[in-house]
Amino acid sequence: MNGPIPAALGFDSDTEHRLPPKWTEVHDDPPMSPDRPYVEAYRCGFGRFLAAVACVCAVALSSCSVEAQPDTTSSSTASSTSAEPSLDARPSADASSQAALETERDWAIARATIEHALEQGLDERPIGELVAAIAETFVGTPYAPGTLEVGGPERLVVNLRTFDCVTLVEHVLVLARLTMSAEGELVADEAEFRERYRAELTRLRYRDGVLAGYPSRLHYFSEWIGDADRKGFVRSVTRELGGVADPRPIEFMTQNPDGYRQLGDPAVLSAIREMEERLNREPRWFIPEDRIADREGEILDGDVIAAVSTLDGLDIAHTGFALWQGDRLHLLHAPLVGDSVEISERPLAERIQGFSSQMGIMVARPLQP
Repeated sequence: MNGPIPAALGFDSDTEHRLPPKWTEVHDDPPMSPDRPYVEAYRCGFGRFLAAVACVCAVALSSCSVEAQPDTTSSSTASSTSAEPSLDARPSADASSQAALETERDWAIARATIEHALEQGLDERPIGELVAAIAETFVGTPYAPGTLEVGGPERLVVNLRTFDCVTLVEHVLVLARLTMSAEGELVADEAEFRERYRAELTRLRYRDGVLAGYPSRLHYFSEWIGDADRKGFVRSVTRELGGVADPRPIEFMTQNPDGYRQLGDPAVLSAIREMEERLNREPRWFIPEDRIADREGEILDGDVIAAVSTLDGLDIAHTGFALWQGDRLHLLHAPLVGDSVEISERPLAERIQGFSSQMGIMVARPLQP
């Protein structure tokens, strides 16, 4: 969900992902706009808060496009699999054509991923293991900001060539569920396959599974988890893992309306405000950062991990999947500064504690379709 880092902000070479000093203290996944440099309708992350600073930097960096390709010096490498995504540049987010929503390359990746999983017999594994295995095939896939922010009204975007932290989670879950429920003819019947994929992605991405304009998108990830729980995609296990209540209000979008192009419409702003008020009447739970290591043995491969933000008004800072590496739990995710999908160098518990912008996690367990 972000773009190239403003060079004027500098870098902190001591951090895991070479975070700019300003972001080191705040967030590791700030999404930015494809059509308004460094300001956008962010789905997760702190980028909105940095809009004013980044816009100043944008003047000096006008020659740097937010559509720039990731740094080829990144240490992340793509997995060798038949489902390896293309590194093609994605269509312009401003395009009004169907190419801004999906391409033949996206469908080729989706189909190949499921075919590969079926060939490997992964559909016989528990859903969490399948989710983790599919997620690993996308390691090395480029990170890109604003992939859902196409011109015109809210429409479904199917992009498997580039991810932000949320779209990675969404597509992997859809791929895993279709793999488990796929009859042999599903991937062979292209029209039916695309219809099923779009329907499943819509059910996951939008409140109650209904695409009804920008406000229907699940912008706050804590609501995304609750909605996915009610729809049977995941089961929230945070509270049973020792979670404690988070009483802080959610209000980041309405407190920072200039960071969201769509909130220039008073009706949309009003709908988002009503949504925030409703969310604030519902309890939220999280596992504090100093308890993650004690509880990590109860977290499974493929569990959805949401890093709780310390920023006022914002619920979740970052998302990804739990992945065991040896005897420690790590995070498979699409970070901003890493340029591409990667497995964290540090174990999850240490990683969360390493960011002053993150205070704990929420955990959701994928369910069988």
